[in-house]
Amino acid sequence: MKHKIAIDDIESSDNKTVSYEFNDKIDGIESLGNIYSKLEIKSLGDFIQVVGNVKGILSLECDLCLKKFDYNMDFVIDEMFAKHALQDEYGKETELHDGQFITDLNGENEIDIYDILYQSVILNLPNRKVCGINCNGEKFFQKEEISDPRMDVFKNIQIQPKSK
Repeated sequence: MKHKIAIDDIESSDNKTVSYEFNDKIDGIESLGNIYSKLEIKSLGDFIQVVGNVKGILSLECDLCLKKFDYNMDFVIDEMFAKHALQDEYGKETELHDGQFITDLNGENEIDIYDILYQSVILNLPNRKVCGINCNGEKFFQKEEISDPRMDVFKNIQIQPKSK
């Protein structure tokens, strides 16, 4: 299945909008079944907007106990792409504000939907992957009292308040 959309196809379509459905696995991402996404790709003059929803069940490994667990993923994609190079217009350094992240296509004539989905799924994974509230991972970590003999000198220091 083709996972690239030509910019010319977007420009020549009704309302300069193309709908795209993805229902497949993504290489490098372990999932139970397919990852499903329904996207709307719209031309906005010098920019192209990709908006849609991504759903699927991923198989992740718990950061604490290392057991596999199912993670129900459901998030919204809202990406902007510039058809022409932005570097000339904005110079070398530009301060970006919330909602201003734009990917420069650098003259490419198509958008790789597969790559957008891969990156979006990776970026929407939780920072700390924990299998559940009852994870037994804490049993694997034991607090050890590590004593550094060089620091023993500081244990006996008494700090007295300044007198007036």
